[in-house]
Amino acid sequence: MARYIGPKTKVARKFGEAIYGADKYLDKKNYPPGMHGANKRRRKLSEYALQLKEKQKAKYTYGILEKQFANLFDKASRSKGITGEVLLQLLERRLDNVIYRLGLSPTRAGARQLVSHRHITVNGEIVNIPSYSVRPGDIISIREKSKSLESITDSLASSRSSQYSWLEWDKSLLAGKFMNVPERSDIPENIKEQLIVELYSK
Repeated sequence: MARYIGPKTKVARKFGEAIYGADKYLDKKNYPPGMHGANKRRRKLSEYALQLKEKQKAKYTYGILEKQFANLFDKASRSKGITGEVLLQLLERRLDNVIYRLGLSPTRAGARQLVSHRHITVNGEIVNIPSYSVRPGDIISIREKSKSLESITDSLASSRSSQYSWLEWDKSLLAGKFMNVPERSDIPENIKEQLIVELYSK
């Protein structure tokens, strides 16, 4: 299963944002990585460099690699609607992302592991594919044998699911419902999707 396993703080420093969540090392060194650190005189980025940086930020944020991202962009470009918005909506509909948004895991990497280790069901059926695209009306729940997992109970104790209007969480059943595909204004990620569209349009 392909995924990024390199240093996460270094990536966060590259973009100047805590894209993997709270990071005490990023707070200490909130400047780009490299041997010259904060003292290096940085050249103004070209238009292409800005577009590439935005694509990389989206890839790292959602935890997917180049081929998957290119396939999603191709699908978004063939769909009705604004390509950039559709791309972000497709990323948000990934099962691992929905698990993260529901608060079952504090990170997308953790959510991906829950899915691949067969702890998650969709409409009562076990799904172990992190890239599975959730549809409006789908019920996402924890497998009965996995409901007592410490990692899940700890994460739910500080659940964020109520923050997202397109998700509904039932505490008694430990199940969530994907209500609808979120609008761009509802997606909190700081990604300039138009730059990604311009990059692929070259």
